[in-house]
Amino acid sequence: MPNDVDENSSLLSQPKKSTHKDGPTPLPKLQLTVILLVQICEPLSSQSIYPYINQLLRELDITGGDERKVGYYACESMFYVTEALTILQWSRASDRIGRKPILLIGLFGTAMSMLLFGLSRTFWGFVLGRCLTGLLNGNTGVMKSTMGDLTDASNRAKGFSYLPLVWCVGASLGSLIGTLSHPYERFPNVFASVFWHAFPYLFPCAVAASLILLGFLVVLAFFEEACFLPYGHVPRGPLPLRKLYTFPVIISVSNYVAIAFLHTTFGALLPLFLATSIEVGGLGLLPSQIGVILALDGAVTGIFQILMFPTLVRQFGERRVVMIGLAAFLPMFALFPLMNMIAAWPEWNLLIWILIACLIALDALMNPSYGCIFMYITTSAPKCSRGTVNGLAQTSASVSRAIGPALAASLFSLSASYNLLGGYLVYAVFLAFAALALVLARQLPAQVWAEEVDEGCMETTAP
Repeated sequence: MPNDVDENSSLLSQPKKSTHKDGPTPLPKLQLTVILLVQICEPLSSQSIYPYINQLLRELDITGGDERKVGYYACESMFYVTEALTILQWSRASDRIGRKPILLIGLFGTAMSMLLFGLSRTFWGFVLGRCLTGLLNGNTGVMKSTMGDLTDASNRAKGFSYLPLVWCVGASLGSLIGTLSHPYERFPNVFASVFWHAFPYLFPCAVAASLILLGFLVVLAFFEEACFLPYGHVPRGPLPLRKLYTFPVIISVSNYVAIAFLHTTFGALLPLFLATSIEVGGLGLLPSQIGVILALDGAVTGIFQILMFPTLVRQFGERRVVMIGLAAFLPMFALFPLMNMIAAWPEWNLLIWILIACLIALDALMNPSYGCIFMYITTSAPKCSRGTVNGLAQTSASVSRAIGPALAASLFSLSASYNLLGGYLVYAVFLAFAALALVLARQLPAQVWAEEVDEGCMETTAP
């Protein structure tokens, strides 16, 4: 049977194997580049709305003019709710029919939903746009499964180090795109028509959607399915879900949920804090200033990731890198109330910007924990069920990401409205969550799990 098929066509995306004596296996450059381009598209859709989301909600006047209630209506959580409902099905389907069809559906669906978001005129229209993005998007889990397919134990740390890096690049680009709202104010000679006044948020959405559609075309033209098993073996289907609830899977996924919960919460609080007036507990910055800060955050984090991730893993081991990242959340949340208190004195304005720089540096220090926890999840799963296990991880993380921003925004508004703990109760709550997450990280082994063999995988009919 193997002699009847051109082996080169089926092994193009399979990395060449090498022994550790020969050094790490070379990464397949073209396929890696394609999958990283898909990764960039993810934050383009999510981060591009953050610079203007609070202004959008205020313009809709759903808070009755009360700025303290804006946080209650943050609609980004709906993206994660709908993503949690479907991502396991998308990821499990990728174990059966391949990664490429799922990636294409996710990219096209994300682009269309971004356009719907930009064309909306009501609060529920914006919510519908974000819900469709989550509903059609299974790429978050499939990308990590694909990275596992393209790497082995000798080069996995290097391969996974790129995922958070390109996320940061996409987040920076998305944040800059988000500053293009109300284009008739910034570029009156180009966007003078009544159309752009009627749809002030369409331009940044259209720019993001265009880049995502470019990613769709690249995947369609160049992405090739990685071979899950050496050519000539009978293909194997994913294990039943009940057989995947092992200790390595559960503890790896739990730590990913903790990181995702805290980081998404921080990501939701930061633009809300920057946009809210000093009197209500924030800094009162303009959307353009917020966009630049978020872009710098992504750029610094990405540079730190690519320069330091392999060194950090070699020097400290995967578990310690995760714990360092979680420990960084403690000063990150503590800096919010400190900055608001200092902002009351205009003569201390320079110190505010120094503390914002410290916040960005701490976010960069936190980011390598993602690469390490992705490796824990990948090595905890049998190869034939990588998509399913990553789907379980992303489903759980999506639930936490739905809860985190909603909880953070609501606590922010409650703290400000009722002056709870001087208006700073929200930060005390998340400081406690960060401390608990550190305890959970202690349950991980010092290094990633030994990779599972495929002996228990279900054999299916060969195509």
